[in-house]
Amino acid sequence: MTFIEPGLSVRDGFAEGPLADAALSRAARAAQLLDDLQEQAPTLTDGQLRDGVHRALRRFTQEQLPVRRADSFIALIRRGVRIEWPISDRLPCA
Repeated sequence: MTFIEPGLSVRDGFAEGPLADAALSRAARAAQLLDDLQEQAPTLTDGQLRDGVHRALRRFTQEQLPVRRADSFIALIRRGVRIEWPISDRLPCA
């Protein structure tokens, strides 16, 4: 096991600890938000969809994203392309 910082360590190529658990939880919540948005997309205005996608991506990355990144997701959703965001039960480390 490699100690990274308090609450985060790496074992067998996967992060462990409370910080890794929090990151997995954020990713799962972002995936759920995107799934919900894709289901509701036909009834949402462009502004509502843009806001929802922005919130989901910001939750995942914890930073403000360029507008064009959210716009590419929105364009795919509007075309009916299903965005899959698979979440594993462990957080891989490079």
